[in-house]
This record gives sequence, structure tokens and C-alpha cells, in this order.
Amino acid sequence: MIKNSNHTPLFWSKCFHLWVCSKGISEHYHPLRWFCSKIPSFSEHCHPKLRCISLFIFMFRSIATHYAPSFAFRSIATQSYSYLFYFCALVLIDNKLMHNYMAGKITEMSKLKQVLQLHHSGVSNRSIASQLGLYKETVNKYIRQFKGLSIDLQEVLQKDNPELEHLFNGGSPAYVDKRFEDFSKRLPYLEKELTRKHVTRLRLWEEYITEYPCGYGYTQFCFHLNQHAAIQTPSTVLVNTYMAGEKCYIDFAGDPMQYTDMDTGEIIKVQTFVGCLPYTDYAFAICVPSQKSEDFIYAITQMFCFFGGVTKIVVPDNLKSAVTKSDRYEPEINRLMEHLGNHYGFVVLPARPGKPKDKCLVENQVKLLYQRVYAPLRNRMFFSLEDLNKAVFEQIRLHNRKRMQQRPYSREEHFISDEKRTLKPLPESRFEVQYDTELTVSANCCIYLGRDKHYYSVPYQYIGQKVKVIYTRTLVKVYLKGKRIATHPRVEGFGYSMLEEHTASHSNAYNKRSVAYYTERAGEKSAVLREFFTLMFASQNVPPEFFYNRCDGLLRLQRITPAAEMEKACRIAMEHKQYTYKFVERVLRNIQAFIEEENAIKKNPEPDNHENIRGAAYYQ
Repeated sequence: MIKNSNHTPLFWSKCFHLWVCSKGISEHYHPLRWFCSKIPSFSEHCHPKLRCISLFIFMFRSIATHYAPSFAFRSIATQSYSYLFYFCALVLIDNKLMHNYMAGKITEMSKLKQVLQLHHSGVSNRSIASQLGLYKETVNKYIRQFKGLSIDLQEVLQKDNPELEHLFNGGSPAYVDKRFEDFSKRLPYLEKELTRKHVTRLRLWEEYITEYPCGYGYTQFCFHLNQHAAIQTPSTVLVNTYMAGEKCYIDFAGDPMQYTDMDTGEIIKVQTFVGCLPYTDYAFAICVPSQKSEDFIYAITQMFCFFGGVTKIVVPDNLKSAVTKSDRYEPEINRLMEHLGNHYGFVVLPARPGKPKDKCLVENQVKLLYQRVYAPLRNRMFFSLEDLNKAVFEQIRLHNRKRMQQRPYSREEHFISDEKRTLKPLPESRFEVQYDTELTVSANCCIYLGRDKHYYSVPYQYIGQKVKVIYTRTLVKVYLKGKRIATHPRVEGFGYSMLEEHTASHSNAYNKRSVAYYTERAGEKSAVLREFFTLMFASQNVPPEFFYNRCDGLLRLQRITPAAEMEKACRIAMEHKQYTYKFVERVLRNIQAFIEEENAIKKNPEPDNHENIRGAAYYQ
């Protein structure tokens, strides 16, 4: 910027514009105005230019070197009635010369080449400035720079404009301040300290300003730290390399929508699921009760139905419904999400943690959703989730049919013409939510499914082993080493789902106990025992369970006792109407004792007519 030797400004405020212009600008100042103006004299070739808000006025003592303002006078009169004419002349000078003398404006490289060619032809610097409309000192500066480059004119003329700008307007170092030199030495220490717990920028600045009182203020301190961090981790944005039908971005909007329960009047907030195809920016939205796995899966299935096809890749956020454990390189995908991908034929590729730019288009769709769905529906009241979703679908269709900026088509037109045919077809059957877990078979031959609070039976041979359980909305399947060992219909609520073949024989027998069961078993052994059981159950007006243990005891006696003896004991008991286990057991014991006595007599019989037998009469 061109400066005069005296740095006193020409203007102090807006109100002095006309006051200054009304002064007689001449080599001879009016004596009555000299004491108040205090405007310094200008040298022969010094051309100061200043502007206060809206006006720059050039004032020259000698203007012979400029061809345009030739109408200006070397000596300006002091009569007050000629002030307006002089003022207009100064404005014309300003408009003509301002584009050449603006501070910091870089000369076009085409003019620079003309300057060098004219100089090579022997034209003086003053003439070059006059012919090209440049300031003389600008011409002098470029000539000096050219002489210091030690290259010939032809090489300079062959260079492109950016290369010439670098040669002649390379600039100077950004910071030559001692404060920055001191600060740059502290940067490694500051960067290390910021990684420690409980250390803040304010704390580091306080320590810095204590050690170096002339240092930066807190704002500049933070600014230079941010600049250093930006240099260390530069951020770039890739160009649009999307392919039709390849990816689908999904996310939940941050702000919920709501509807009113008609029965209770309660305002229920719901989550808004948003999906978009990046190639065409075709959007979808639906409201679901929560971000839980069931609602998340339902929203994805509805999105694919809306698109009429499936993409190859789905890019979700790192919410728990999609990613069990987030990781930059190998995130653990939720098994339910994997099952959904296997059913529809897509893979899940989550965005990196803390990197929303990985799915920037769906983030932009959320912003547009606030403007084109939330805002139009802000004054409407809904009384069910279905009514709310109908209104959301209407606004989404309008959004997709709206003409895009700087493009001659809408999102829907682009989708139908270019992307819809590239989507994979929907599967024939709808996806059923499927869960897996690992459980241990307990001693009662069952697994306990905590979600349903229900027991499901497993073959008793697998008691104590860990099995894999896969359950859907309708079925529960149990696997061991890849083999299905049990299948049950899913039941919610406490209870047992038992299959007879899964329990041991004695357990089945215990569970089958009844009057018919015992009567049938007794009939298989003896008709007399069956009659005994029938009379026993009818003998007392008590629940049949009262006789179950008695029946078990009698059946045991029947197994260890000869059939004839058991039937005889039962007949004796029926004759005496004693239908108890103890009575039958005592009768059997007596019968067995009598039979043993008879057997002993048969082994040692008494002789009938033996000559050595004296008889009872002998002893009388």
C-alpha cells in the first residue's frame, strides 16, 4: 500500500467528507482555513489514496504523469462557489485510478509480461506505467524482481500465469512474531498435555501466560492449537463414486415425532427411521416405537418394500440393534441383523465409530426431513402411529418428487430411470425375526427361555449339556452340535411345553397316573387284581390320588409274589372288604407261612402202622 511520509489521515469521520472537499486544495492554502484543517502538504510525486467507508479521493499536487484526469487543475482556487466542480473532478480521478492503486491487488500476469517486453525494448519505467495504467513503483518493483531472477525473458514469457504469480508474488512468511516463535516451541508439550485426563485448554493457557506474560490471549491460543491439529489430521471429502443399487444408508433422526393416545391423552414420542439410496438420493422414512431390534428390523423391511428391491450393502450407524461391538476394522454385527442380511441377500457394513461422513447423504436427508416432513406436520395432531406414518409417507413422496436444485429431474425420476432396475428382487417370503441364545438343559429335561418365562422340554439324554436355541415369533428350535433335537411352538407366559418322548419312562409313568392307568395295568397281570382296584377306588369318597401310592405298592407285591397267592390274598381282602396294602401284605405273609408249614410236613411224614409206634395209650 502506498504511504505518504506523514501518516496523519485525511478523514476522521463521515461528517468531514464535504468539509475536507470544500477546502481549497492548492499549493497556497487559504489563510483563514489553515489553522483548522491541519492537512499536510503533499510531495511532488506522492499519490496517497484513502477511502472512508464509501469514498476514496485522490489528491495530487502534480498530475502531469496521468493521462486520464487531464481536466484537473494544478492550482485550485479558493472561491467557495467552485467547490462542487472540484469535488466532481476528484471523484472522477478516484474512479479512474482506484483499480490500479488498490492496496494488495495483484497485477495480472499478462500485464507483467507486457511490462517485461517493453522494458526489454528500452522503454522507460515511467512510460511503461503510463501506457499500461500501472503505478510507477509497481513497474519498478517487477523490473527489480526480474533482474534478480537470473533467467532470460523468453523463459519467463513461456511460463503459465500460476508459475509467474509464484515467482513475482510469492508472499512473505505468515508469522514473524516472537510470540509465535515461542508458541511453536511449546506445541509438542501442549499437544501431549491435552491427551492427559482433567487437563483443559484454559488450564494450559493460564500456565502459558504465567510463564510468558506477553504471549497470546486465550482466543488466539486456541486458534493456533486448532490450526496445528488441522495440519496434523487433514480432512478430505471423496468425490461421488456411488454405483446404482450398491449401497443403502440408514439412520435414526435425532428429534422424535409424537402422537396422542386417544384413551389416556398421553403424548407418545416415537423414533423416525430414515433411509436413502446414495446414487439417486432417493429417501424413505417411517416412525417406529423405539430403536430396539424388532422395530429396527421392521423399519428396514418396510424400506425395502418401499424401494421395491434390495441393495448389495446396507450402511447403518453403530447402534446396538445393528452392531454388538463397534470397531474401526472388524465390528461385531448383531446376529439378528445378520439373519436379516442372509434372508434379503445383503451385507452389513457399519460406518466407522464417530465418522458420520461415512454416511453423509443420510445425515443430509435427516436435515431435509426436518424441513420437509417435520415442519409441514408441526401443527397437525395424530391419534395413532398408523395415522402418523401415513402423513409421513405423503410428505416423503412429495420430497422425492420435488425438483432437485441444479438438476433437471427429481429424486423419484432419477430412481425409476436409473437405479430401480439394478436392485435385487425381494425374497418370496417375508423375514421373520429370529433370535439365538445358548442355554443349559436342566434336570427336569427342560430349557428355560427367559424372554418368554417358559420351559421347553429336551430329550432327557441331554441333561446338563449346553444347547443352542433359535426362536422366532412362532417356533422354538433346539440344536446340539448342528443337530436339531427339539422343536416347540413358541408360548409366552409361565408354563411348561413338554413332550412325552423327551422324559424318562419312570417320569412318564408318574405323569400318567390315573384310575384308568392303574386299572389297565392291573388287568394286564390279573383279572382278580383289576377287580380289587375297581372296588378299592369305589370304596371311599376321596380323590383318586389318595390310592395311587397304594396301587404302586400292590403292583410291586404282584411282581414279587406268585400269581395264585396274590389272587388268593386279593379274594380274602375283598371278602373282608379290606382294600389296603397292609392287609393284603399280611394275608400274603400268612399264606406263605401256611404253605411253608405244609411243605415241611410233606418232607417229614408220620408212619401209619409201624410196630415200634407205642401210641398215646402206652403212656396212660
